[in-house]
Amino acid sequence: MRSFFAPAGSVFRTYATGGSPRSKLGPTLSLEHFVQRARVLSLYRHILRATRRIADPSTRADTRRFARQEFERNRGVTDLDHIRYLLSTGKTEWESMERYIDGL
Repeated sequence: MRSFFAPAGSVFRTYATGGSPRSKLGPTLSLEHFVQRARVLSLYRHILRATRRIADPSTRADTRRFARQEFERNRGVTDLDHIRYLLSTGKTEWESMERYIDGL
């Protein structure tokens, strides 16, 4: 007859409350990091959508490539103040670029 109890030394599945050292999701974000991440993704999507207005295909591709490189370059930033600074700077730079695009 089989026992309903797991043998000593067996591995139990860990759930959200237990945490797993081999989690595929990575470390848990704080609420503030989560909010800033959402803002970064929102800005990135806004930039990609707005590049559709650029008539020249090569200029559009270059603009998208530049935006992606900038976001990738700063991907590892974890300091909240620095993230806020990058968001503010990115928004300002993109707004000036949009004025130029709208003028074309």
